[in-house]
Amino acid sequence: MEGFLNLIISVWNQDFMGISIGNVAISLTIIISSLILRAILISRVFKFLESLAKETETEADDILLETLEKPLGNVPLALGLYLIIELLPLTGVADMFLTNIVKALIAYTIFSVLTKAIGPIFELLAVRSWVTAALSMWLERFTRVLIWILAIAIILDIFGVQIGPIIAGLGLFSVAVALGAQDLFKNLISGILIIAENRFQPGDRIEVDGKLHGIVETIGFRSTMIRLFNTSPMIIPNKDLSDVNVINHGELRYRRIKWRVNLLYSTSIDELKKICDEISVFIKNEKEGFAINSGQESFAKAVEFGASSIDVEILCYSTPRDYTHYSEVKQKLIHKVMEIVRNNGSDFAFPSRSVYVESSHEVDS
Repeated sequence: MEGFLNLIISVWNQDFMGISIGNVAISLTIIISSLILRAILISRVFKFLESLAKETETEADDILLETLEKPLGNVPLALGLYLIIELLPLTGVADMFLTNIVKALIAYTIFSVLTKAIGPIFELLAVRSWVTAALSMWLERFTRVLIWILAIAIILDIFGVQIGPIIAGLGLFSVAVALGAQDLFKNLISGILIIAENRFQPGDRIEVDGKLHGIVETIGFRSTMIRLFNTSPMIIPNKDLSDVNVINHGELRYRRIKWRVNLLYSTSIDELKKICDEISVFIKNEKEGFAINSGQESFAKAVEFGASSIDVEILCYSTPRDYTHYSEVKQKLIHKVMEIVRNNGSDFAFPSRSVYVESSHEVDS
């Protein structure tokens, strides 16, 4: 039995290139333990902290936990690799390579935390400052790209890769790409101008006369996606939106209602005055749905003798800007106009034409 134990110990201590089976077994145990610790950290510790954060009034702790959850899961792995490096009798290239992997993993964790934090930071800026939603999206994407470029440069430097020649090569490559991708850069610059001029934002209803009418969903680096009213998306290059006249209905203060109402010619002057006055009073006194536009007074006035009617023009403004509630305001006004017209003894005219037949008598000579 003692001989068998000595045999086991001999095999346990048997090494290959200085690494014994015991060291390998311990290294595997460390890796498994690191994975278990990572799972516990994410599934238990962070879940517990999230439950505590939900009980607080501020959103900062929720954002912080959401930002740190996945990147900090790499810490147990980096710690496990570091312990393995300390355990194994590595020298030379192998020791340097594994040490650099641990450094790269730590750098990756740090930059992952930074990129995860970018989104919540710009969300807060979009809500609480001059930064618009579209500008926030662009700045967020640009910052993420910049952070990852810096991360790749640092990781390459950890492994001893010279960055200078790569940057010089990329510079020559970018010149060649720029010559062959002029439309791409035109769209990019046009997108920057759209954002800088604040021509429209995601959620705005825009109209290009004779071409499109819909809701802006995203303003990308190359193109803008607009959701048409039949719910189909339309992808438009940014340069095609920067050089045309765009009506931004999202910036409407009010929606205008301008109608011509045709009344019978049998309407008397007194009836016509009362109809116009009562419609004007209704528009001015009805607070729900109707707006007072300081630039133009609302009115109802007789403006023209039509071919078969006396024409009354009604001009007013609707506070609701969305189409559904705007239609409800117009419907309310239609009902009231019909009521006023008929209560005052008049009615609505319709296009008509009179034909006069002249009779002639033959005189016998």
